[in-house]
This record gives sequence, structure tokens and C-alpha cells, in this order.
Amino acid sequence: MATMAADGSTPAPRRKRQGDRFGRGDRSALAIWFWEIDRVLLALVTLLIGIGLIAVAAAAPAAAHRYSDAHHAFPRLYYFWRQLIWTGISVPILIGVSMLPKAAARRAALVGAVMFTLMLVLVPILGGAEKNGAQRWLYFGGVQVQPAEFLKPMFVVAVAWMLSLTARDSKLPTTAMTGGFLAVVAALLMKQPDFGQTVIFAVVWAMMLMISGVGMKWLAALGGAAIAMVGAAYEFYPVAHERIGRFLNSDDPAHREVGGQVESALRTLTHGGFVGTGPGAGTMKLNLPEPHTDYIFSVIGEEFGLIACVAIALIYLAIVMRVLIKLLHEEDRFLMLASAGLVTQFGMQALINMAVNVHLAPSKGMTLPFISYGGSSMIALSLGFGLLLAFTRKNPFLTRSPYVVTWNRG
Repeated sequence: MATMAADGSTPAPRRKRQGDRFGRGDRSALAIWFWEIDRVLLALVTLLIGIGLIAVAAAAPAAAHRYSDAHHAFPRLYYFWRQLIWTGISVPILIGVSMLPKAAARRAALVGAVMFTLMLVLVPILGGAEKNGAQRWLYFGGVQVQPAEFLKPMFVVAVAWMLSLTARDSKLPTTAMTGGFLAVVAALLMKQPDFGQTVIFAVVWAMMLMISGVGMKWLAALGGAAIAMVGAAYEFYPVAHERIGRFLNSDDPAHREVGGQVESALRTLTHGGFVGTGPGAGTMKLNLPEPHTDYIFSVIGEEFGLIACVAIALIYLAIVMRVLIKLLHEEDRFLMLASAGLVTQFGMQALINMAVNVHLAPSKGMTLPFISYGGSSMIALSLGFGLLLAFTRKNPFLTRSPYVVTWNRG
């Protein structure tokens, strides 16, 4: 009931002060998003994007030097300015996707899973020239798109949705359904070839099966099949044989030339010691084959030191652990599976890239999430992380009394 003034009149409504913006009583779409979003996750990914811009600026001169020739010389900061453009495109996508209602985010991801699987089919048909022995891109005018990067988060959501259908009908063969989807994707990826991405898809799928409650017999069979597949890939798949051979026999003179890039990455990473040589002062980075993408972690080590590398690794770990801890209280089967799958995929990609840079894994051509240069990678990661933020949103009023919930909704 309104308060009466001394003269009996009703005072005019108080204007909302500037400080009331994003207050608990503000029910605008942006304010609701601000209170529901996991602001710690948002801050951590923003920090990674900022670090990425600094790292690409550090690696850009080395990349420009490497890819310049007598006919075309790249400016020193060419790759940095391009990454700045991709970041300007990606951040609004991340925010926009994170604002979607959970049901709308799920539907959009399912449509995306179908669309990007079809695009993956078109890669060997309409794709352009090979790069580093692989054909992974579709070209639209002057823009190249890597469908596998965009399919990764969509695949996770599609698998989570199929596995969650058992809550409605326990007789549905959801394990076989998701396994068939994985088989199609894996066949298309190996056609390119892209062994590293195939491994990520398979491991994330197996992890989601484990969380969904698949029996130990299934898991044991999957483990045996995985070992057999890796062995078969080494024996019969030339790219896998070459890369695993580089890693296992890097000291052999016969493998030194092809395997030297991983060793060069490790030497570059450790060259700066604990505190680094300083921004722009690195020299070992000039010998790296992909200083702005696959081996950007080594550039960070050389110019900003091992302490910076450890800090970045801890940021990735914090993101993964925060999501997994939040999921301990999640009751929705789909949201639990989708969020766990998305954060596992994100963490695995970071782990593989860092493991390659420190010579703990064979080279896989895997970017470091939100830090490595790349348009497809940056936009696809923003889509995936936006979905993760959408699925982990919580209504802060649900923990209060029913009266307060009703009051705030009214």
C-alpha cells in the first residue's frame, strides 16, 4: 500500500537510481542473466581470453616471420589484429548463447549437431586444398570453417539428450544410439584425417556413458576396444603411425627431423626459466612450426616464464573443478550429462595441447582453448562455453522462501 504524504496526496513513484541497476529487484533480461549466471566461470573464461590476446601478440611476429615469403610479407602483428577481430565476434556469441533458456539452448545444439555433421560429410567433397596432409576445412568466400570444431559441443549435447531419454523409457537402446552417432563422426574424421579430434570425441563419449550409469561390462569392453583401436591405428593408419613414431623415437636420427618440433617446443618453453625473457624478447619461438596455434603454450613459457604456464594450467583446472563440484547437486539428468561432457571436452583439449608442448604426448594439432589463434576454434569454443554457462545457470531465488520467490516473480 502506498504511503500518504502529510498533505494527504500520494507522492510520485521514486525513480530508479543508477545504483539499482542489476539489483535484486531488477527483473530485466540482462539483470536476470547477471544473477543466474556463474560469474566465477564467466570471470575465468574472460581471463583466458585476455591472456590469449597477450599470447597471440607475443607469438604473432614469429608466425608472421615463418609464413612470409618473397611474394607475400605479413606485418609483425598481422595475426594479433585478426585474433582481435575474432575475439570481438566470439565474445557476443558466448554471452548471447549463455542467455538462452536451457530448453532453447538444447534445441539449438541438437539442430547444430545435425547441421555440422552434414558439413563434415561435405568436407572431402567440397573441401579445398590439404594443409599439413589433412583436409578439414570448408570455404565460404574468403572464410574457412572447420566443421569438427563446431560439432564438438553439439555432439556432447546430442549424446546427453539421447542418454537422458532413458528416464522416459528405460527400454530405449540409448547406448547403441550414441555409439552409432560416434561411429559416423569418427569415420568422417578419420577420412580427413584427424586422429586427435577422433580421440577427444571417443573419450568424452565414454566418460558420459560412465556418468550415465552404464555397467562395468560395457566400460571394460570399451577400454579393450580403445586399446585395440589405438594399436590398429598405429599399424594401419599412416598419420597415427607417423606421429606416434615421432613421439616414441624422437632420439632416433631417422625421426629427428620430423619429431624435432615437439622437442623444439619443450626447449622453447623452458628457455625463459621461471620468469621468462620478457614480452617480445623470445628467440626460440622463431623455430616453432605453429607458434601462434599448436605451440603457443611454449611461447608463453619462453616470454612469461614457467610461473605463467602453471597459472594458466590452474585456471583450466579451476574451471573444470568448479563445474564438476556444481554438478554434485544437479538433479536434472540431461543438464548433468551435458555440463559434464562440455567441461570434460574443454579440459581435455587444454590438457592435450599442454602435454604436447611439454613432450608428454605426440603432436595432435590441438589448439589451446581461448588462447591459441584461430577463427573457427575461437567461435566454436565460445559456442561451447556459452552452452556450458547456459546449462549451469541457477535461479538465486529458489533457495529462499516461497513467499519471496512469488514476490520476485510477480
